[in-house]
This record gives sequence, structure tokens and C-alpha cells, in this order.
Amino acid sequence: MQNAQTLAEKLKAKKGFDLNMTIGLDGFVDEIIHVVDKRQDFQNYTRIKTIAEFGERVSKAAGLSANFEFVPVQTKLGGNGPILTNALLEYGVSVTYVGSLGKPAIHPVFQPMADKAKAVHSLCGAGLTDALEFEDGKLMLGKHATLKDITWTACKEALGGAEGIAKLINKCQLFGMENWTMLPYMSDIWEGMINEVFPLLVDRAEKPIAFFDLADPEKRTKEDIFRAMQLISNFEGKFRTILGLNESEAYQIADVMGVKVEEGPDKLRNAVITTSEKLGIYCLVVHPVRSACCVVDGEYFYTEGPYCEKPKLTTGAGDNFNAGFCLGQTLGLDPLLSLTLGVCTSGFYVRNAHSPTFEQVIEFAENWSD
Repeated sequence: MQNAQTLAEKLKAKKGFDLNMTIGLDGFVDEIIHVVDKRQDFQNYTRIKTIAEFGERVSKAAGLSANFEFVPVQTKLGGNGPILTNALLEYGVSVTYVGSLGKPAIHPVFQPMADKAKAVHSLCGAGLTDALEFEDGKLMLGKHATLKDITWTACKEALGGAEGIAKLINKCQLFGMENWTMLPYMSDIWEGMINEVFPLLVDRAEKPIAFFDLADPEKRTKEDIFRAMQLISNFEGKFRTILGLNESEAYQIADVMGVKVEEGPDKLRNAVITTSEKLGIYCLVVHPVRSACCVVDGEYFYTEGPYCEKPKLTTGAGDNFNAGFCLGQTLGLDPLLSLTLGVCTSGFYVRNAHSPTFEQVIEFAENWSD
């Protein structure tokens, strides 16, 4: 893979970078769980390997009953924002985090992140997620009650009002607000940003990046999603706006934006290009399982990824891709190399169950290129 070798060479020249980012606004305590297929004894069992197999067993229980054994294998920090932040911190980025990390004290799973971060501001208690891991994907079972406390008022109170938020953003190369789907007042927060903070922002020769990740908007109404897309488009006035989606989300947003998706080998490519035109933003980036693509300033880019048939961990793979892609963009890499850094970051993560350091992703890219 020539792109990977070029990426490794470019990254070696970027060592010692100085980047500041502010990320928010969610925060979950994730319990990674395997679902038992057959148990041999107290210590040994085989797991249900695929979502399809699990779904089939659930369907068979209709009108009857069923018992499923969940085996917790890891408790870790979760949420799009914290996983994205954790990956950026491993790369050496200076990050300020704002989100639901625990009240009155920060939950222990976030403490290592808080120790590495430039600053953290916890708005409320963390959400909770049971992440059922399978070889072909994951099922996220969430408990979101605390997230209602993430409001525009709470953000201003924590950060010194609109003036404090503007001061924070003016020092950043990237400002990210993740997990729109699970935060009921995120659109109101974006509207507050546009109305109260935008007038206070300093105009720069190169606009900073605003990065958005919706996090599976299927359960929200089309009206809600369309409003969110309009607000994201409005960020283009002060930022280079990037919207990150997985493949399923890309088709959902295409539908909301009135894009007719035609079946065929170019289905995703055509959907991404047309949706990007409708949104009118700097970049729309999509990360399917085996590849990644984006439209930047109207031009389409694509790369295959280093697919892993039996990943150690998939929860957070998309956030790690986003971390790599965003880092590439803030370092000034071209879109294709930014995509390549994204797939290398997620490729390392799913194989090792943790985010790579800057040196490790260079080594991973070199090995992939060979």
C-alpha cells in the first residue's frame, strides 16, 4: 500500500507538533460483554460469534422465553468524545475535554484521560453502556438519563459563559462536539454557539476545524436530523466543518437530505458526493468497515483499509478512525493521507484493543505498506 508508506514518511517529518483541541460533550462507562454460547465449566465457555446468530436466538424466544448469560470482560471509558480524546492524547495532542464524566467526582474510568488532558470540565454524571461484542459488530445497550443535564446553560456555567467558550476555541486548531443522537439538547447547544459565541471568535488566516459525529441518528426523527444538518452547515461560516459518519449513517443522512441512493458498485461514492454538495461543508468523511472515503472541497477520495478478520475490540474503532483523520487534517496532510492515517489508527486499535502512539502508527503504516 503506497499510501501507507508515504504516510509514514510524512509523519516522521511531523514529529514534535504542537496542537490544541477541545472535545465534548458525552461520556459513558462502557462494560464490554461477551454473550455465552456454550459453557463447559465455571471458567470456560464459547461465545456467540455473530450478531445474526444472537438475533436468531432472540427471535426464537418470541412467545416463549430465553436466558442469556453476559460475561463482562472489560470496563472502560466510553462515548464518542472520550474515546476520540483518548486516541488524540496518545498521539500527543493537547486536549481540553467537556462532557459527562461524573458528578460530584470524575468516574475512575476517566481519570487516566483526565490526568493526560490539558483540562477537563464534567457537566454531569456519566452515561452507562453494555457493549455486546461480536466478531461482526457490536450492540450498544445504553442508559442515558444523565445526559439530559448537558445543556447550553450548563456549558456556559462550566466554561465562563460565551466569552469563556470563545476564548477556549480561539486557542484551538480543532473543536469537536460528538454524539448528537444521545444528547437531547445538542442542537440547542449548537444554536447557542452560533448565536452567542460566533460573534466573539477571532478571524484567522486558516479557519480552525469543527468536527461532528452524530453517533447513529436512526432513532431521531427526520425533522430533528434535518435541523442538525442545517446547524452543522452554519458552522462553515467560522470553521472548516467536518462531518464524520459510518456507512449506515451516510445513507440515513443522504435520505434526510433528499438524496436518492442508487444500488450498485458506486452506491456509497455517489451518496457521499451528492450529500456533501447538499450540506455545503468543507468535508464529509465516511468510514465503512473495510475502507474509508471523503469529499473535501468537492473532490472525492478513497482508500482501502487494513481489514482485521478477528478483531480484539471493535467498540471505539470509528472514534479512532476519526482521531487519525482529524489529526491528519490538522497536521496539514492531504485528504488521501488523512484517510490513510484514519484507517491505520483504527486498524491498530482493533488489533491491540488500545489506541496507538505516534511512533506505533508510523510502524503500523510501514508494516502495512510492506
